[in-house]
Amino acid sequence: MASSHEFRPDWVSAPGDTIADILAERDISVVEFAQRMDCRPEDAKDLLQGRATITIGIARRLERVLGGSLEFWMSRDFQYRQDTARLQVIDEKWLAELPVGDMIKFGWLKPVPHPSEEVEACLRFFGVPSVPAWHQAYAELRDMVAFRTSPSFDSRPASVAVWLRQGEIESEAIKCDPWNPKSFGQSLLNVRSLTRQKDPNRFVPELQKLCAASGVAVAVVRAPNGCKASGATRFLSQRKALLLLSFRYLSDDQFWFTFFHEAGHLLLHGKNGFFLEGIDTPATIEEQEANDFAARTLVPPEFQYALLSLPVDGREVIRFAHRIGVSPGIVVGQLQHHRRIKHRQLNNLKRRFSWEE
Repeated sequence: MASSHEFRPDWVSAPGDTIADILAERDISVVEFAQRMDCRPEDAKDLLQGRATITIGIARRLERVLGGSLEFWMSRDFQYRQDTARLQVIDEKWLAELPVGDMIKFGWLKPVPHPSEEVEACLRFFGVPSVPAWHQAYAELRDMVAFRTSPSFDSRPASVAVWLRQGEIESEAIKCDPWNPKSFGQSLLNVRSLTRQKDPNRFVPELQKLCAASGVAVAVVRAPNGCKASGATRFLSQRKALLLLSFRYLSDDQFWFTFFHEAGHLLLHGKNGFFLEGIDTPATIEEQEANDFAARTLVPPEFQYALLSLPVDGREVIRFAHRIGVSPGIVVGQLQHHRRIKHRQLNNLKRRFSWEE
């Protein structure tokens, strides 16, 4: 059993690093080093780059040419091989947690010619140098998802992290004016009218444009396998916020309620919060406030009594939706939420969407 005080670095250093330092200090070229080692320059380069294993014979020559004992060079190589194998296991375990298939399918990751290159490609996707660095960067998210997820609600932290990272990447291409909460609040009246548009290819760009004018980058990113999130908000900087939507339920009532819920977080809860919805979201005060904000924005208080008095009649729902300026699906969703109708009723009035493959 390893000691709790054993040094286990999250990086590896090949014996060639030590050799290169000595050569640089003594101003010895690789060609000269190869001559002294009685080997080809190609073999010397393999040794410097960690591709060649230090045998007893090589260790003896290193002892003669550079100094250091035979035992030192043998031990140095053994530790390098041991650390490499340990970190390879860590890398492979991490890679197995990622939805690599969906990342490639959705175009977020380019296929690599060899499986051994997948770890490096995924690290580039996240913008981190190593797997331990990834764990450190996403520790808060890992703890959040682990705390919220029940055994019946399978959501994996690594998959949620992929979704969030892709949202960040897509938000970089969205040019935003500086964050202006007053302007953003006022823009929601115009956003609300978009609920009546049927085609996401039309209303999503308009939604992004309206929000960008107030410092909010809206990204609609498909959730990969293992990610059950429907929305998330956080400030990327003091000037720019990210409002991320997954379109997870592929219906207009869920999409728009999630958007206005996330908008409520941005307006009500400041720049320091990180809110993630759809993963057994706990009933916190902030979540209830965001729910109330979304509900009263979609159906203003002065229409609540009329909403709850509607008969179970599709034509009446359509007329009421037209009267208040939202889609019929939103009215149906609110009636279901308030248990005025059952969840299987009037669903034909909701708009359904699908992802283009």
